[in-house]
Amino acid sequence: MRWALVKVCLAVTAMVVVAFAVPLGLVIKEMARDRAFSNAEREAAVVVPALSITTDRDQLERVVASAGSDDGMAVHLPASDGRAAVDLGRQRAADADIAAVRKLGRASTTEVEGGSALLQPVALSLGTVVIEVYVPESEVSNGVGTAWAVLAAVGAALVVGSVAVADRLGVRMVQPARRLVEGAHELGEGKLGARVPEEGPNELRLAAVAFNSMADQVVQLLANERELAADLSHRLRTPLTVLRLNAASLGESPAAEQTRTAVAQLEREVDTIIRTAREAKPQTAAAGPGAGCDAAEVVRERMAFWSALAEDEGRKVRTAGVDRPVRIPVARTDLAAALDALLGNVFRHTPEGTAFAVDVHNGEDAVIVLVSDAGPGIADPEAAMARGRGSGTAGSTGLGLDIVRRLAESTGGDVRIGSSVLGGTEVRLWIQLDGREPVRRGHRGAVRRRRRALVGRS
Repeated sequence: MRWALVKVCLAVTAMVVVAFAVPLGLVIKEMARDRAFSNAEREAAVVVPALSITTDRDQLERVVASAGSDDGMAVHLPASDGRAAVDLGRQRAADADIAAVRKLGRASTTEVEGGSALLQPVALSLGTVVIEVYVPESEVSNGVGTAWAVLAAVGAALVVGSVAVADRLGVRMVQPARRLVEGAHELGEGKLGARVPEEGPNELRLAAVAFNSMADQVVQLLANERELAADLSHRLRTPLTVLRLNAASLGESPAAEQTRTAVAQLEREVDTIIRTAREAKPQTAAAGPGAGCDAAEVVRERMAFWSALAEDEGRKVRTAGVDRPVRIPVARTDLAAALDALLGNVFRHTPEGTAFAVDVHNGEDAVIVLVSDAGPGIADPEAAMARGRGSGTAGSTGLGLDIVRRLAESTGGDVRIGSSVLGGTEVRLWIQLDGREPVRRGHRGAVRRRRRALVGRS
């Protein structure tokens, strides 16, 4: 916008300067020419009184010399009373031009070498005398170059001044627009306190007012959503209490111990949901240097929990890459929740007896967690990744995969659904280690290249 305004102002000012300066320069040139020939006419008028008194050659030569233009003036006397024609001074005009002026009886100008010549006829008793006054080219153009230079300087100053004014106006218009764009980016990145100064042109002020109002509404809606999530989670405590009491009366069998462990974990998860919902900032990624967890340890722990159910359903389980520590910048509870969501989908959407596997690949800048199964697969992976849509089967909400996606993107990683080597579905969780900016939708080409390189090394 700024440069467009400068270009428009530059073009308009240049056209105005050309429209006025060129005609004015031509007028100045014509005025200089008229001034030069007016001076020549005055010089010729000095000789006219002497011609009316005498035609003596010596006296006329003295008159021409006294006029100070003996080299630039010539007097052509006609032949009369048996006397030959007399030419005084230096003749520059052609004889034909002099004869034509004498015959027509009116002044004329003609081009000669080095300038022009004014031929002024004077009617006397002896005939028509032609006075020739030489006008050099330097006198015709005297002052024209200086005038044109002044006009050019004034025009350039006008152009520069108009460009400077247009640039200032452009800055006044562009800066509020840039602040509006920056505020929108900050709000999109989760900085809910981003606001835009309500200044600048009226249209941009109205846009800033609308943006600030929208930001306030977003903050209020998020606060309401957090309160609603906390309230709904709080309602689960009553049935959880009943489950905990019933689990305590089951005895000391392995199944009873697993039930009590699951109820205790469920209570912790509900408490975590309530605390997170009450806080202003969601706790998605681990904070502080050195924070995070050991992905291998978390995978071993969760697989130990799900292996009991897998054994009951006759599922074969394979785990790889968890024999040594794998540090990732993700909170332990968040990674556990993501793994539970992926493994829960395996048990929920594949028949009993379907095998599954969890592989951990550790690279220099990323960690990949692969959860694959031998089930029927997912017909539409893109729809399954959409929040709230799921796979389309009964009991599928799509929130589990959305939790996994948000966890990966909080580190700058990604989540992909494809076909596994077991013949079913493979969910690839990419966790970035180098602290890059989170990946935005539609800009994941670099992530795909890094993922292909890491998988190739693995």
